[in-house]
Amino acid sequence: MSFPLILAALWAVVANVLAMTPSKDHHWRNAYMLIAIGIPIVGYVTWLHGPWLGLLVMAGGVSVLRWPVIYLGRWIKRRTLR
Repeated sequence: MSFPLILAALWAVVANVLAMTPSKDHHWRNAYMLIAIGIPIVGYVTWLHGPWLGLLVMAGGVSVLRWPVIYLGRWIKRRTLR
């Protein structure tokens, strides 16, 4: 297994452990941190393994961080339908 895939797997484990811990802000601070770390990892995987595996890793990240993605989609929809 290559280094970027190990990083992506480690990111997924950390994201799941953070999801199990209690949080007063409904895990938004953790989500921002995971997004900031996850975007370069997805880029690294895409660079070394191609777009298909990069999309697969990105889909895994989106499944973990689904609420920030839902809110982003709602924000974009509100901005474009004015």
